[in-house]
Amino acid sequence: MSGLIHIYTGDGKGKTTAAIGLGIRACGRGMKVLMVQFLKGMETGEVFLLKKLEPDFILYRGQQLPKFTWNMNKEEKEEAAKVQKNIFEYAQKAALSREVDLLILDEIMAAVNTGFLDKEIVLGFIRNKPRDLELVLTGRNPSEAFIKEANYVSEIHSIKHPMNEGVAGRKGIEY
Repeated sequence: MSGLIHIYTGDGKGKTTAAIGLGIRACGRGMKVLMVQFLKGMETGEVFLLKKLEPDFILYRGQQLPKFTWNMNKEEKEEAAKVQKNIFEYAQKAALSREVDLLILDEIMAAVNTGFLDKEIVLGFIRNKPRDLELVLTGRNPSEAFIKEANYVSEIHSIKHPMNEGVAGRKGIEY
């Protein structure tokens, strides 16, 4: 059976967690998993667990951005774009060399929507991925072009979130 394409999207909490859950399921069945994270570098609880699953489940990420993209100057945006492109190229190379069975591109939608990654290049990779590669994309606001390519699209919608009431993120729950 050929590999399918999943999108986890929406304004709710849990897109990355859903992708990791699928990755753990695949790893448990002997599949090699690579998860690359765009625009993320903060130390989170899942990083510690996933390290224990290496080399069957690899997490590859950049560094935490120094500030929100809308506060960056031109040079900072160019540097951030270079880092995101390097992460994408690493993921592409691993997928095309058949090193992995499941590839998770966490927050790829944000990397595309901020202009750090070219939408057409990412879509070209998706359309030409190895036939048996299972592919997961996460992030808010995927374009219709991404949705059209996907086999699964799951939207996680926030109805209520404690952050809206001033509750800060909690270690082990939000990070």
